[in-house]
Amino acid sequence: MGDRVEFDDVLLVADDDDVSVGRPTVEGAKVIAEVTAQTKDKKIIVFKYKSKTRYRRKNGHRQPVTELAIRQILTD
Repeated sequence: MGDRVEFDDVLLVADDDDVSVGRPTVEGAKVIAEVTAQTKDKKIIVFKYKSKTRYRRKNGHRQPVTELAIRQILTD
């Protein structure tokens, strides 16, 4: 928590009417973010079932999630 993360692969930068679309990325653009939380997402139920064979499997899964707060968007 509180770690800084830099993203160099920026696909689009928009500032009011000025929009820069990358091909495939915007050259010189960088996003600086800060990790605010590392939690787990809502549980989903995975249920496998085959009729007429008494086959039933119930399993749950929670995906890890990292929440970021964007601090700066830098362009050249």
